[in-house]
Amino acid sequence: MATPILTLTLNPALDLATSAAEVRPGPKLRCDAPRVEPGGGGINVARAVHQLGGAATALVALGGATGDRLAQALRAEGVAFSAVPAPGETRQSLAVTDRASGQQYRFVMPGAAWTRSDIDRLLARLREIAAPGTLVVLSGSQPPGLPDSLAAEVQAALPAGARLILDTSGPALESVMRHPVPGLEILRMDDAEAETLAGRSFATRQESAAFAADLVARGVARCVILARGAEGSVLAAQHQRLFAPAPPVRVVSAVGAGDSFVGALVLALARGADRAEALRQAVAAAAAACITPATELCRPQDVAAFLPGIVVEPLA
Repeated sequence: MATPILTLTLNPALDLATSAAEVRPGPKLRCDAPRVEPGGGGINVARAVHQLGGAATALVALGGATGDRLAQALRAEGVAFSAVPAPGETRQSLAVTDRASGQQYRFVMPGAAWTRSDIDRLLARLREIAAPGTLVVLSGSQPPGLPDSLAAEVQAALPAGARLILDTSGPALESVMRHPVPGLEILRMDDAEAETLAGRSFATRQESAAFAADLVARGVARCVILARGAEGSVLAAQHQRLFAPAPPVRVVSAVGAGDSFVGALVLALARGADRAEALRQAVAAAAAACITPATELCRPQDVAAFLPGIVVEPLA
């Protein structure tokens, strides 16, 4: 039986995606009927796991009528979830594709501000539903009011044997760098985030791997993964540095690629795969998400098609 997977989404969004003949200021832009989907980092990770034939439970903070619509969308997709009350109204996001240029414009609204009581309620629910040994994914943006050190509080709330996978950015990521979270299993970030933290660019995959390995040595996480965009991803753990090349694709929409990566990664680990195989499947899923329209995630048939061409390489 696979290891249980639990994802956390504190700043979910009801995602609307549409297209217009041309996006420009001034006139009313006549758009196609919108595609409406549940969104937010942890939700999308759980959706990707579900689409790839696995099972995950999404612990999600929902509020107001938009929160009700998001819950309905999760039920419609068959994604298991546990809702905790969120302050205010769940936010919405909008992605509009300009059909003339093929470019996509993404408009992301802020979430409502959290208080200490909101945080305590979330952590209490986490303690109730996280079983020993669970793979727990904390992913996506944080709403206003949450401490940058939230990952440490989540880790402290987990039962024995549970493993935390963190995919975050901005001040929350910087906090993990300054004050490592004891026992953090996996930390993932993209190349821009890594270069900002390092204060320099990484011209080669070896340089990215060296930075990731340094974070492992400093105790930031047991395993650090850096995405290098269309090139692929590197992984570093103790005595291990790996690179998985991304298959060449014509990008239709990059929305959801990172969440598809994490979903495939955690599903492979839950099924007993080693890090190299989990990385291979994650890179295939990210590429698969790039060839789907709007906010659609990876399709299993596309992941299966990409896998044979992805060979994980050890890095010196």
